[in-house]
Amino acid sequence: MKARVGPQHSATAVRRAAGRLCSHAVLLAAAAAVGLPFFWMIATSLKSDVEVGLFPPVWIPASLQWNNFVEVWRAAPFGMFYVNSIVTTLSGLTLEIIIGALSAYAFARIEFPRRDALFLVVLATMMIPGEMALVPNYLTLRHLGWINTYPGIVIPYVSSAFGCFLLRQAFLALPREIFDAAKIDGAGHLRILVSVAIPMVRPVVATFALFLFIAKWNAYLWPMIVTNTWSMRTLPIGLVLVREAEGTLGWQHLMAASLFVLLPILIVFFIAQRQLIEGIARGAVKG
Repeated sequence: MKARVGPQHSATAVRRAAGRLCSHAVLLAAAAAVGLPFFWMIATSLKSDVEVGLFPPVWIPASLQWNNFVEVWRAAPFGMFYVNSIVTTLSGLTLEIIIGALSAYAFARIEFPRRDALFLVVLATMMIPGEMALVPNYLTLRHLGWINTYPGIVIPYVSSAFGCFLLRQAFLALPREIFDAAKIDGAGHLRILVSVAIPMVRPVVATFALFLFIAKWNAYLWPMIVTNTWSMRTLPIGLVLVREAEGTLGWQHLMAASLFVLLPILIVFFIAQRQLIEGIARGAVKG
């Protein structure tokens, strides 16, 4: 016999469907609000000089001007900017993850006097604006002869209290029995960190790495201060070179140059997002 569906069940199903419809509508509206500026940037980068200045604005170009990307690539040494950004970003990211993991493990799993008090001092540094360290860092690097060099761009920002705090909390969330078992097997602290702790908090490390990549790739102020030749400038500073060339380049070229800067971030974000999902799912299966 078929079960009868009463009025109460029908009303509940309608309310649930209406709730899902409202949720999807809100999500679609939010996605449109976030994606609209990105779509406008892509559309503008493919417009002609005439279409850029039209009002009301043209959303879809009549003819795609792919030559805008070629012109802006030739107008500035973007190949060199890419090399500088890749070298400084990857080296700074790697060093900061290593230093953050070492310090976080020490504060989480190694007993030493005044450990908690020292950790509070580390956290207190997060309240100091980064701009306050610009002049001391510059004077120190000038004394070392690191002005206009890769170490000068990278070294002053290879440690952060945020990374130490984030990874420390992840290490504290792991069961102590795992560390005790590794010690019984004869593993030292460094072996435990590399072979036990970091693999178990891989999603957190991936999130931290993504955060660092975006921050270091978009860094503008410090690379601008510590470099004095275009051969050492990075991509965000290269955008200034395009913006200053107003006589020969237009807004469509500036949008094309912005895509040069943004594209690696989008690629890394989607790759890291997939790895995060896989890491979380694998951890859930292992239980």
